[in-house]
Amino acid sequence: MLVRSRSSRALIWLIFLLVVGVLIVAPIAVTAITAFADSWTSVLPTAWTTAQVSDVLSAENAESVAVSVQTAIIASAIAVAVGTWAALAVRKAPPRLRSLLDAAYHLPVAVPSVVIGLAVLIAFSRPPIVLNGTASIVILVQALLVLSFAFSIVSAAAKSLDPALDQVAGSLGASGARILLRVTLPLLAPAIAAAAGLSLALCMGELGATIMVYPGSWRTLPVTIFTQSDRGELFTAAANTLLLVLVTVVILGVLGRVRSRAQVR
Repeated sequence: MLVRSRSSRALIWLIFLLVVGVLIVAPIAVTAITAFADSWTSVLPTAWTTAQVSDVLSAENAESVAVSVQTAIIASAIAVAVGTWAALAVRKAPPRLRSLLDAAYHLPVAVPSVVIGLAVLIAFSRPPIVLNGTASIVILVQALLVLSFAFSIVSAAAKSLDPALDQVAGSLGASGARILLRVTLPLLAPAIAAAAGLSLALCMGELGATIMVYPGSWRTLPVTIFTQSDRGELFTAAANTLLLVLVTVVILGVLGRVRSRAQVR
């Protein structure tokens, strides 16, 4: 039995490593190689260059990076704030209404992102609210797309909270606002942080809806990558993709560090 158990564990780890290698490591490795390739006519590049990597540091490209970071931070913050509020509201709602609200907040992830993009573009291209041609419409679209994920993560954590905690705090004279700030939100802090990290990562790479609504003055890095690949500039697109991965990892690392310090305090 012990031998079988070890064999099963080894097989599971082997499958896990294969899946990670094929689906995650290999694509990133190929992208990194392509970023430094000058020509590729064989199994491996036949010539190498750093021209593409230098191009991604240009002022125009730096502007796309800044736009992506700003959009991701603002959109994910909005999504997490609304998702947390919604999760807490749904938690206190009657059972029938709870199911309806839960389905409604999961709707953005149930339809293609281009549908969300087109719907927002149509809805906000005429008075009374005109967002077409502004940065706000890109932020709104991305916030809507990641709202479902933020809501889902926080909602799952909120459902696991013991209702007796609120009752005990209330019996001791704590107001609703004090219970929320001193009891509920601290208990939900890990879930909120996880929702923020996932939302931010998804916003950084969002393309489907963004390309439907973005103005020329607010071009995110994924849109730049798509434009370059569409023109056949695959090596430059690969360099920008590598940059996108690095920037996303750095942001998530900073967010994780801030979360760790907050938990220690």
